[in-house]
Amino acid sequence: MKNKVVVIGCGNVGMSYCYALLNQRTNVGELVLVDLNKERIEGEAMDLCHCLAFAPSKIDIRVGDYRDCHDASLVVIAAGANQNKGETRMDLINKNSKIFKSIVTEVVESGFDGIFVVATNPLDVMTYLTWKYSGFDTSKVIGTGTSLDSARLKFLLGEKLGISPKNIHAYVIGEHGDSEFVPWTTAVVGLQPISSFLDEQEQQTIEDEVRNAAYEVINKKGATYYGIGMSLAMITNAILNDENRVITVSNYDEKNGIFVGMPAIVNKDGVKQKIYIDLSEEESERLEKSIGIIQDAIEKINE
Repeated sequence: MKNKVVVIGCGNVGMSYCYALLNQRTNVGELVLVDLNKERIEGEAMDLCHCLAFAPSKIDIRVGDYRDCHDASLVVIAAGANQNKGETRMDLINKNSKIFKSIVTEVVESGFDGIFVVATNPLDVMTYLTWKYSGFDTSKVIGTGTSLDSARLKFLLGEKLGISPKNIHAYVIGEHGDSEFVPWTTAVVGLQPISSFLDEQEQQTIEDEVRNAAYEVINKKGATYYGIGMSLAMITNAILNDENRVITVSNYDEKNGIFVGMPAIVNKDGVKQKIYIDLSEEESERLEKSIGIIQDAIEKINE
């Protein structure tokens, strides 16, 4: 392997990811763009290559096709219909499930045996379908999960408390969607419980802001893509640098047979290990409800 990454779907999310990689030190050696609109991504590849004189890492960037997946370390899927104003992530199921069957089948037929990273909504369902259609080990299929939601949470807490988000340890878990939530009983600033800084009403206000952040951005500018691009770059570097980094990715829940956003250790082998959280009774019920929503969505596709 030569740390080759193939990006399938080069719209706003895919290209934000590529640009994020260019702007930080990375072990990505080759970046291949795959999209239905060949002429446009030829222009995108040219534009990215013109940045290389300023980039901290050397990356070979070019346009390719599914055959390029055969020796890739990662295939990042950002293809699919966008979430429009008034739509939930779950509204995209019928459109994107059909697209994914074709994409994943072609990738596997190329001989690819690396790691899938999925960014398309509804995220947990699409990650499940990637696993189902590929037949890969669950450790080799990763969704961006609630990694971006957790970053939004840390940003808002940092703004509220006047503390660097890097020193705030809190996660959003569950579905990457309307049933996601914050297990506040596990949230700490340094080593101090978040309850020392915020009362329950303040916690709820911030949690609502996190959950509705994507809708607000979509209403104002039409789509969200910078944040998820950075999340994808972080996951990519965690894999290629063998970082053993804890990230709230969408990973396999063996008990329920689905993929859901929970903390996991990510390294060169994909998901190395799940990190289990001690939840309160109420938080456990919320997680079960979130899992149920993902299960119901998958059953509708199977029907």
